[in-house]
Amino acid sequence: MIARRRFLALAACALAAPAAAAQPAHLWRGTALGADVTLRVEGGSTRAARAFFAEAARALRSVEARFSLFRGSDLMRLNAMGHLPHPSAEMLAVLDLAGQVHDATGGAFDPTVQPLWQARRRGEDEAAARALTGWADVRIARDGIRLLRPGMALTLNGIAQGHAADRLADIARAHDLGDVLIDAGETRALGPRGWHAAIDAPGGERLRELTLRDAALATSAPFGTRIGPDGDRPHILSPGGGPPRWSVVSVSAPQAALADALSTAFCVMDRAAIDGALSAFPHARVVCLTSL
Repeated sequence: MIARRRFLALAACALAAPAAAAQPAHLWRGTALGADVTLRVEGGSTRAARAFFAEAARALRSVEARFSLFRGSDLMRLNAMGHLPHPSAEMLAVLDLAGQVHDATGGAFDPTVQPLWQARRRGEDEAAARALTGWADVRIARDGIRLLRPGMALTLNGIAQGHAADRLADIARAHDLGDVLIDAGETRALGPRGWHAAIDAPGGERLRELTLRDAALATSAPFGTRIGPDGDRPHILSPGGGPPRWSVVSVSAPQAALADALSTAFCVMDRAAIDGALSAFPHARVVCLTSL
């Protein structure tokens, strides 16, 4: 599922180096969470950029070890056993933010939808799977995370890519790198340099162009990937069962994890509810909202 959202983000947010530099001074490409990652550094020494790239590669392996749904990660162990003892500080931080966004969006952002997503993918009874959802039945503490009902499972696909971008941004700052563009499925720009961003619909139509400067940008589109036996169902779904409200949602915020989570939730929320959620995060804003 993370790889599918990654493909959508790349299709919906085409990033280019600023006009002042046709090619980035330093470029690194890798993979994480089943998808490509690109790091661009303008200025700074070659030694600093190389040190950043090496540490970034290690950090991405750590993110996969925490949040992947396809490898033996902490998240997979939690879903399999219903209990994850002694979770990492990283896992606790991501779940804390997930809880904040869940509350601000009135439950539209809900990591417990994993059973519902799997039921939709397989064409099974969604009502039975919906009975396994509910953030109130997740217990989070320093000594362990528990899913209180058998069959519950979490997905952090609506926040983990953004978290990865934020973690890489912290590493870039530690290496005194100023102008950096991080594309890890969701995008994070550091420094005063402006980066050109073009937001496209899944079909390729240009929706919006903007300059991204020292901020994050996340784009979600429910029908950018279609799931189900007939391939006709949106991959972003409402915990309550309602249809998507928007075809493309892009959110800018200081942190990529927050932009990621909000853009996911906003796909199934009306405009009044979106405005209400944004009041909890005053530095976040919607930059593209396209009707179905």
